[in-house]
Amino acid sequence: MEIDIKELTPSQIYKLMISVIVPRPIAWISTISKNGVYNVAPFSYFAGVSSEPPVVAISVGRKETRAKKDTWKNIEETGEFVINMVTMDTVEKMNITALPFEEDVDEFKEAGLTPIPSSVVKAPRVKESPVNIECRKFEIIEIGKMGLILGEILKVHVRDDILNEKGYVDTRKLEIVGRLGGADYCIITKENTFTLKRPDKR
Repeated sequence: MEIDIKELTPSQIYKLMISVIVPRPIAWISTISKNGVYNVAPFSYFAGVSSEPPVVAISVGRKETRAKKDTWKNIEETGEFVINMVTMDTVEKMNITALPFEEDVDEFKEAGLTPIPSSVVKAPRVKESPVNIECRKFEIIEIGKMGLILGEILKVHVRDDILNEKGYVDTRKLEIVGRLGGADYCIITKENTFTLKRPDKR
């Protein structure tokens, strides 16, 4: 089957993309508004794009009213955010934070999450998450109705029990949740991973 993108609606294109670009890591972003309200929301258009400088990219959309989503607005106004990783222990709470709450609602309270201070940014970290990545706004690029947020990584917090003997994160111990199409998710475990070393140069 050959699909001509020009013949699809934006909604159809979105559904096609999220069903084939899989699995996607989830950036569970916590921010604080200029009025001091905590916000946390998940975004799966998320990737690392550079290591020198260390930069991540997250695509954030608009509300049905066409206004910028709270995460986008908060990052634009404060210049700071934290990416918290989603595991099976936190996936239900993450799902609650995907709801379209009003901007004056503390989503930490709504989801039963614990905000804890970050080291270098004002945005709080999610205590229940085993990995927290403190970021500063690098640049925001508007693409259609989306905001491509580039964030420079300033500090990473990792729970000790998921580190390997070399001091790196053991992804299999992390058991991170990934996003698939629609309401489907996946999880990385020791049982569903494998090792494939690169061949010697011929």
